[in-house]
Amino acid sequence: MADQQAEHILGYLHDHRRGMVELLARLARAESPSDDPSAGAAALALLAAELEAVGMSVRHLRGRVSAGALYARPLARTAGAPTQLLVGHADTVWPVGTLRRMPVVVEGDLVRGPGVLDMKGGLVQGLYALRAVRELGLLPAAEPVFVVNSDEEVGSPDSTPLVRRLARCADRAFVLEPAFGTAGKLKTARKASGGFTITVRGRAAHAGVEPEAGASAILEMSHQVQRLFALNDAASGTTVNVGTIDGGLRANVVAAEVRATVDVRVRTREAAAAVEAAIRGLRPVDPHTTLEVEGGITQLPMEASPRNQGLWRLAKGLGEHLGLDLDQAAVGGTSDGNTTSQYTATLDGLGAVGDGAHAAHEQALIPQMVPRCALLVLLLLSPVQESVLAFRET
Repeated sequence: MADQQAEHILGYLHDHRRGMVELLARLARAESPSDDPSAGAAALALLAAELEAVGMSVRHLRGRVSAGALYARPLARTAGAPTQLLVGHADTVWPVGTLRRMPVVVEGDLVRGPGVLDMKGGLVQGLYALRAVRELGLLPAAEPVFVVNSDEEVGSPDSTPLVRRLARCADRAFVLEPAFGTAGKLKTARKASGGFTITVRGRAAHAGVEPEAGASAILEMSHQVQRLFALNDAASGTTVNVGTIDGGLRANVVAAEVRATVDVRVRTREAAAAVEAAIRGLRPVDPHTTLEVEGGITQLPMEASPRNQGLWRLAKGLGEHLGLDLDQAAVGGTSDGNTTSQYTATLDGLGAVGDGAHAAHEQALIPQMVPRCALLVLLLLSPVQESVLAFRET
């Protein structure tokens, strides 16, 4: 029966493959960088119309610094019914005008263009999964709730409260970020991330006349940079990177102030707490300087928890009915899956398969769109408890 259902869904989606590709091309041509709310709003309007066409009631929630987010639920819904959350983002890293040098092109088995992989391909697959459920008369195990934000590439500052609130109520979450690599691995773990700004203040003096009267903030920062890089631990997956340093006035002035920005990635909550404590515990080497630390860990890790692994094993089993030999991966980048994973079972990387996210050769593989979309349909149909059982069988 499972194989027959899978074949039925695959057949439907294969018949609509051309429509999927056309929608992806149209959506990619709607340029939507994170820092351009007006452009982002146009892309969200296109998506809102598509969501309404598959029987969803859509609200556009305005953002403070972004184009906001779409919150979509079935038009016909039951109060108090269980929910399952689909999460995606419409923003890209590409500025408006990128299409002039990087046009959207459909050629052979590829769709090329800004955002086709990260992650408008995933949005298209999510839309067509809902369309298949509706037109084939299928019954999801829980009501699908779809959130599309426009600020994920800059850390989801506007939409995180919404995603957090919905994840708390959902039985599970499916994140439509691109799969990992051309092998199409699903993402079952993501590192925590954080950002710090470290400011060193010293005392200015004439570098040629009385350097001894000064206290160099640059020299002090050089000591702190070495301490920061010493926190790196390849074995545990901890990375600490001083990305920028800015300060000083002139070559002939002992620098009075220097500022550095620091990126932190760690695999576990424990490592996040340890690294943050170490950074906040930095103290000046030169007692004539002061040191200020701002920032912190902003996104907790998506760990390979028992409930997440149960959902992964469910997906792997369903993939076999579709001819997919799925594997899992842990990645260093963050997504909204970091947020949902704190509250509910989460599976990430369910979007497009391809190459070149954030790169000039960004591309999505057309042949993978149908089976990946079918996998999402089967996940939506699967009883919520099956993921729990899948874990218990390990």
